[in-house]
Amino acid sequence: MKNIVFCVVVFMIMTFGLVSAMAQTGSEALRVTGFQAFKPGEDLTYTIKYGFIKGGEGRFSVRDTIVNGKRVNHVVVGGRTTGVPDAFFKVRDTYESFIDPLTQLPVMSVRNIREGKYRYYDVATYNHEVGSVSVHKENRHGVRDTTEQVGPNMLDIVSAFYHARNNSFDETMSVGDTISYCTYFGGEVFPLQIKYSGKEMVKTKWGRVECYRFSPVTEVGRAFKGKDDMHLWISADDNRLPVKIEFEMLVGSFTCELTNYKGIMQEMKTM
Repeated sequence: MKNIVFCVVVFMIMTFGLVSAMAQTGSEALRVTGFQAFKPGEDLTYTIKYGFIKGGEGRFSVRDTIVNGKRVNHVVVGGRTTGVPDAFFKVRDTYESFIDPLTQLPVMSVRNIREGKYRYYDVATYNHEVGSVSVHKENRHGVRDTTEQVGPNMLDIVSAFYHARNNSFDETMSVGDTISYCTYFGGEVFPLQIKYSGKEMVKTKWGRVECYRFSPVTEVGRAFKGKDDMHLWISADDNRLPVKIEFEMLVGSFTCELTNYKGIMQEMKTM
């Protein structure tokens, strides 16, 4: 069970990165519509279940802060094990992105991984003028600093999702659209794909919510049985909130659901 929950918590964080496939490739100009789906003060909490067993929690928060004299949106995405699984294999993973609210590009991103006895930490600083990322890494092997050319308009997985909330999740989408995208993650440019499947009603603790349904294309054989084994629902209102995720892995079925929220742009529409 401990390895199952570990995979779910980490994959939940990665899932929201996969949603960023709605944007364009890192080498192209990013679409900026001027729409704002979130604001500082937004706080979203999720529960992860394996069947009826609660095994983890996730949290997405947005705050205002200053980096190098510039006001930015500080977005923090965290995943952790809970309950009995937490006693056997403790997971505390945090992904942070410091996003320029004008360009919607990341100024800096942080990855802080604590999984059992494993530790990893890195800070990536983005130079969008020259298309490079400077990375400071710390792990059990020591400390390393590198600079890589990644191309212009590069996003990390967190900023990519928030960019997509502002600029891609809207009524211009057509059923069957599959859009490719690239983010910088784990020391490499990470290719992603996602398919829009149409609208569906999703039952929540607040009532039924109309949502856009997406199916990120997953890699068969490593954790999934097929390419259509994960589904994500984003509220089809002005908040564009991630409401629910379901995925079939080789070890079983998992669900991640929004359980609490505050500080959202508009009151959630329910039926």
